[in-house]
Amino acid sequence: MLVLSTVGAASLFVGGVAQASAATVTAQSGDTVAKLANANGVSITAFEQVNSISSSTHLIYAGQTYTLPGTTTTTAAQPAATQTTTQAAPVQQQTQSTQATTAAATTTTAASTTAASTTTSSSSDEAAKAWIANKESGGSYTATNGQYIGKYQLSSSYLNGDYSAANQEAVANNYVTSRYGSWTAAQSFWQANGWY
Repeated sequence: MLVLSTVGAASLFVGGVAQASAATVTAQSGDTVAKLANANGVSITAFEQVNSISSSTHLIYAGQTYTLPGTTTTTAAQPAATQTTTQAAPVQQQTQSTQATTAAATTTTAASTTAASTTTSSSSDEAAKAWIANKESGGSYTATNGQYIGKYQLSSSYLNGDYSAANQEAVANNYVTSRYGSWTAAQSFWQANGWY
């Protein structure tokens, strides 16, 4: 009986583990570091630091999820003995707790909806990107045509002497996002004009 009582008492205090989560935002086509930072009330510098974004290029990618600085929230399950006390707390405190929980649920739902729409647009953008790469170079990072270099046949001035696959991908994404807004729009332009 003593063993069961000890186990029962111990179980009252299980669950005091804290969990931390941070708010995130998914970049959409046409977004910039400044636009995301301003829309979420954070500084550009803080946004870049928390996401390890170079302050010299400010390069972000559509479809990529970024963490918002200073938005970590901690939740902890309370021991059963304390829960009785919490239930007797003033209505104002319970209301504030409910509002915080509702706000967190709303943020999570919005993030899930954004992620779902981004996945759909990302798959069509990925298909358009692959289509353009095939038309431009047959998908080869080493293809050259005069001043145009690599998988996406970008001007050597855009690549700044770095012809690595990673740089070609980053520069191509930045070029298409800034000029057309999406790879799908760039593909439509290519189909109409024979170039992008």
